[in-house]
Amino acid sequence: MPDSPAPDSPVPTADSTVPSPGPDSPVTPRGFVAVANARVCLLLDARGAGLPSVVHWGAPLDQTDLDRAADLADALSAPVPPAGPDSPVPPGLLPEHATGYPGRPGLRGHRNGADWTPLFALESVTPSPAPSGTTSGGTAHAAGSPADSHQHGIRRATLTAVDEHAALRLRTEIELAPDGLLRIRHVLRNTGRAPYALDGLEAALPLPAHATELLDFTGRHCRERVPQRQPFHDGLRVRESRRGRPGLDATIGMLAGASGFGFRHGEVWAAHVAWSGGHTLYAERLPEGGGMLGGGELLAPGELTLGPGEEYAMPWLCAAYSDTGIDGISSAFHGWLRSRPPRARWSRPRPVVLNTWEAVYFRHDEQRLRALAETAAEAGVERFVLDDGWFQGRRDDHAGLGDWYVDEEVWPRGLGPLIGHVRSLGMEFGLWVEPEMVNPDSRLFRDHPEWVLAPPGRTPPKARHQLVLDLARPDAWAYVHERLDALLNAHQIAALKWDHNRDLVAAQHAGRAGAHTQTVAVYRLLDALRDQHPDVEIESCASGGGRVDLGILERTDRVWTSDCNDALERQAIQRWTGVFLPPELLGAHIGPARAHTTGRTHALDLRAATALFGHAGAEWDIDGAADDAERAALQRVFALYKRHRALLHSGAVVRADHPDPGAWVHGVVAADRSEALFCYAQLAVPAHGVPAPVRLPGLDPAQRYRIRVVHPTGTPPPAGATPPRWWSAGGTTLSGRALEGLGLQPPLTPPERAWLLHVEATAGTTAPVSPR
Repeated sequence: MPDSPAPDSPVPTADSTVPSPGPDSPVTPRGFVAVANARVCLLLDARGAGLPSVVHWGAPLDQTDLDRAADLADALSAPVPPAGPDSPVPPGLLPEHATGYPGRPGLRGHRNGADWTPLFALESVTPSPAPSGTTSGGTAHAAGSPADSHQHGIRRATLTAVDEHAALRLRTEIELAPDGLLRIRHVLRNTGRAPYALDGLEAALPLPAHATELLDFTGRHCRERVPQRQPFHDGLRVRESRRGRPGLDATIGMLAGASGFGFRHGEVWAAHVAWSGGHTLYAERLPEGGGMLGGGELLAPGELTLGPGEEYAMPWLCAAYSDTGIDGISSAFHGWLRSRPPRARWSRPRPVVLNTWEAVYFRHDEQRLRALAETAAEAGVERFVLDDGWFQGRRDDHAGLGDWYVDEEVWPRGLGPLIGHVRSLGMEFGLWVEPEMVNPDSRLFRDHPEWVLAPPGRTPPKARHQLVLDLARPDAWAYVHERLDALLNAHQIAALKWDHNRDLVAAQHAGRAGAHTQTVAVYRLLDALRDQHPDVEIESCASGGGRVDLGILERTDRVWTSDCNDALERQAIQRWTGVFLPPELLGAHIGPARAHTTGRTHALDLRAATALFGHAGAEWDIDGAADDAERAALQRVFALYKRHRALLHSGAVVRADHPDPGAWVHGVVAADRSEALFCYAQLAVPAHGVPAPVRLPGLDPAQRYRIRVVHPTGTPPPAGATPPRWWSAGGTTLSGRALEGLGLQPPLTPPERAWLLHVEATAGTTAPVSPR
């Protein structure tokens, strides 16, 4: 992750016991530090000699409570349990074994067996407040908006601590974004004369006793982000990825919440590790009471050793709190992702994409692809992406990876004529690459077998007939960089689909485990190419959704959410990936009626409604395998997407807690709540003969809205013999209070069908509000 931006100008701090500093001025660590805004508060007690303890992480506190933080800390101080330490052991951002904390320590390491249980002494606290009317992301807020209601809360703080005996120095960085995302990381420096073997460095945040349920995710190829919900019992719930990438089974985040929390109700706490390699997320509850939520990079034995003067910065632990259910967690993560510094390529809407994979696979033919491009342009496609199969020897997935030269047998005229034709049709051109991999059947492997990421003399098992290049080697990195740079210089390429189709197994670099150095090298490669080609967008794909994290999204422009274009599966995959990522970052394509990955057949209304709530496109032979009616319907779908994408890619994502588990209701509401687009997807046979009303959350209760049924494909799904009167009339007008409290009676919708509602305020717009 890049260094945090420069601190903002000072304002008075959130606690009277911490004097108002100048920018980056250290303060005496004998008070309280509140990193807070109107959405969340992290209150630290820095009165002791050691690392600060966490008094509170959760709902914002009144200024009177912050001004008298000592009273609050005293009120929440824990008694000493039997058979424990003589003094309470309050939790901190780095749990320490040496304090008597019996749970998972945040720092694990040693110096040849010694210095394995450090005990840090706090040196300084450096708060960096945000100026009135601005946010740490640089976005202005109107006076009286939620971002301004905590004028005295600091937005950043840096804590420094030292263990002189263990010769270690710790720096803890804390950042709070306006929408409530809290980012924490520790930086450890070895100040001794001997190396320090680092086994793990993780940040953690305490959870209250009433956080009694856990939600995390698992998955597999074409079925990513499957939710797993369970009680939060005593003990340690650890989710680790040892795949060298987050993995298809990775839990994109871990959520803890009050009993029965849903999308729109209940307190929820969540954490995500912003790292694209091995990582750990955990939740722990001790028999003494309380809980912890934490994580960091997963390090293999001996992977990282800090020499004298060297330091290691763990990935950011991104955390959020919500008192309005899971949608509040989404608001925090989406807001942070949308507030990142603007880039030239984000100055225009997300283009409609056509990817050629499920249209032609490896069967590349210039004339066929030219015809497909013409049909795509007529349908309203704005970016045409040539997928796998364009480079030397690549007739299937057994050969060619690493030989990043255009195959002259398949493309005797090169890619130039196709690219020129695509651009003449008004579309951008994109290209698929998989730069981190190599096939044994390739010229690159035959010339440089030593470039494989593996122990000496041993070849890891192949996956998809390929191995991994050791990009931490300067020569291998330079080759891949030169090839990609040459491709981008030689052709007018607007986007790269950057794939990663296997896990790392026995990944060894320079005599030790190499997943960490590989991830750092990939980041450096992406950063270099972005610097040289700032207008080229990059999509992160890893067997579909195997590398979806905020670390890779610091360097890429969207993720390929899954290799599965089956709309029924995609509804779930996008629903849960979307808890952490906003729609514009989710690649979502309309496939053919019969899904390539599952063999299921779906009507176009479900396929279209699913793709609309992402970065939309198609992966379908619309020239040779679609009829005129389907092409005309696709044109209408893309026209609707273009009409509403400003709303879809800036508004608040909302999901209704519907009583029928087979009926999903979700939508996007404009920031000023003047407009919304909702989807009703009947994924299974309805639970009852008469379906439950559809309640539309997130609207202004005092505003009246015109509701209109939208059928982008031109053909509505069957609605039964006697549909509701509002449906037959094509819509109605109701207040936001009625729409959320009472809802609308849906028609009898068959399973695996979907329809849309466009909701628009009838009289002007309301004042801007924070999406909840």
